[in-house]
Amino acid sequence: MLSELKKKVCDANLELVDLGLVIFTWGNVSGIDREKNLFVIKPSGLSYEKMTFNDMVVCDMDGNVIEGDYNPSSDTPTHIEIYRNINTSSVVHTHSKWATIWSQAGKPLPCFGTTHADNFYGTIPVTREMSDQEIKSEYEKNTGKVIIEAFREFAINPLDVPGVLVKNHGPFTWGNTPKKAVENSAVLEYVAHMAYVSLDLNPEIEMKQQLIDKHYLRKHGAGAYYGQKEL
Repeated sequence: MLSELKKKVCDANLELVDLGLVIFTWGNVSGIDREKNLFVIKPSGLSYEKMTFNDMVVCDMDGNVIEGDYNPSSDTPTHIEIYRNINTSSVVHTHSKWATIWSQAGKPLPCFGTTHADNFYGTIPVTREMSDQEIKSEYEKNTGKVIIEAFREFAINPLDVPGVLVKNHGPFTWGNTPKKAVENSAVLEYVAHMAYVSLDLNPEIEMKQQLIDKHYLRKHGAGAYYGQKEL
């Protein structure tokens, strides 16, 4: 079942290691088949060194295991909440160093340069602190709920800003393929590092909205002209 998606999800999980975005088992990638209403996700706590596409777990949208020998990632309920509320095809979670620094500080990540604007249309939001009850009861599901809440509160389109910082936790990103979702995680980590250093050099740093618009829309807008047309 979903063999091709399993391969893509497995490859994307392994790419997290290659890109230095995870160590040990600190991360996961999932991918969804919207027609079947099933998704594939990395097993919980399984070593990347031993992992193959046959180890991937197929779940339904209630988190029930449909196929697989392992328990799915403990973050599965968070992925489900994102899939239910954002029209995306893949979700990635890491504890990458610089993005997690911003998450632990509880700070949104402003757009200070064109590298950021090429991929994220403005500030990457940070979620609010979770309540004691949210942590105690259905923690992972509630993590997904506060992610969705942040985008609604700040009126941010999650397809224009395909990433979020969960306060005291770490980043989640998404994309139209597992590979793209991993790319968004890599870019988030890169711009988080650059923003931290830039603020150290110039605490008053700013970027014009017009320049943000130009760089994002030339790649993602209706009249996008960056790159080559598909043949």
